[in-house]
Amino acid sequence: MPATHLIETERVPEHAFLVAVDTGDDAGWSASDSLAELANLATTAGAEVVGAEWQNRRHVDPNWYVGKGKAEDLAAARRETGFDILIADDELSPAQQRALEELLNVKVIDRSRLILDIFALHAQTHEGRLQVELAQLEYQLPRLTRLWTHLSRTQGGIGSRGPGESQLETDRRIIRTRITKMKERVDQVRQQRATAARGRDRRLWPTVGIVGYTNAGKSTLLNALVGSEVARAEDKLFATLDPTSRQVKLGDGQVAIVTDTVGFIHKLPHQLVEAFRATLDEVNRADVLIEVVDASDTHFDEHRLTVQTVLDELGAGAKPRLVAFNKADLLDPSARDGAVPGPAIAGQVFVSALTGFGMETLRAEIAALLASLWVDVDVSLPYAAGELLARVRERGTIDLEYRERDVRVRGRVAPALAGELEAVAARWAEAAGEPSEPIANT
Repeated sequence: MPATHLIETERVPEHAFLVAVDTGDDAGWSASDSLAELANLATTAGAEVVGAEWQNRRHVDPNWYVGKGKAEDLAAARRETGFDILIADDELSPAQQRALEELLNVKVIDRSRLILDIFALHAQTHEGRLQVELAQLEYQLPRLTRLWTHLSRTQGGIGSRGPGESQLETDRRIIRTRITKMKERVDQVRQQRATAARGRDRRLWPTVGIVGYTNAGKSTLLNALVGSEVARAEDKLFATLDPTSRQVKLGDGQVAIVTDTVGFIHKLPHQLVEAFRATLDEVNRADVLIEVVDASDTHFDEHRLTVQTVLDELGAGAKPRLVAFNKADLLDPSARDGAVPGPAIAGQVFVSALTGFGMETLRAEIAALLASLWVDVDVSLPYAAGELLARVRERGTIDLEYRERDVRVRGRVAPALAGELEAVAARWAEAAGEPSEPIANT
């Protein structure tokens, strides 16, 4: 028998054609701008973009997404370019998707499905894969009508005639069951994260969440703050999905836990926001946020609006925040020198996480923002509260007065520690039969 040889071949990229409808409702985003971002997404997913078209319409067509005439133009473009996948810039209904597929005889997906595919491609951890699968299932459920051409009964013949259950109904039931199980597993992840967060709270380290538009440089910023490469940083959209938390020294003995979170994007699928809520809860638990902005991007105002929209949806839109305008080295040659201090103006810091420009200024601003949240305390504690007193000395700026029966604590501490001090002081005062001394917040 002749020897056989396995020949490895490179995967041929799909040829993608992009289409968008500009209704004028998306402030700050033109169809061409949105298509440029869609092209980056398609490239990240491994496709080769061979063309794009958009149409100005008052409303999207309920049947074709674009108008019937533009749909016929797409058929002509298909013959010219030979594209084998059409990607729409907005979420398509099952009817729109089916109509375009039947007309063009190619695979048709929308922006949401493309982003879900990229998330599936980049999910590295068990947690990330769980959350991506849940989002994909929830996206897929209402679209099952187009996945099946066999709508016959699951059984046929003598003994199986009657109402029965169609294949489509069976598939929906299976997916709903799977969604329920996946939600339970994601809830377990959320509980595990909450337990880990309580452990951090017990140590009373302040927490900082890094947020921002995808590819703004969040992971690179975390690496620069830590001083080593702990987070995956690539020049790709959604290169990092799984949050990374590290201790960061801020100066004057201050230490904070800084967490890099998943990036946001224009028209982020709601399934992803819901599925990744376990991960995005890190944003809600943070004491302060660092919003990383790509200063070199001409659309950073629109990107910031997208970030604010998602933060509002998460309930974290009003959290104390620093804005780090990153990639300053692409705008100012002096920012290519990491030894040069970066300017800070009204809660905004200009930095280059790549060169180190402005990073010491950012550390100082983070420390100042965290310190501004501290409160004044003046309480009396029993000597038996030695463990709490040790943590107060380590995590606060306080003076201790050792008296005959107790220790008077005066100074400034983090709000969580202040609450613990007040509770212990109240119990001590009650046991001693004396009124407790209140904490004065400033």
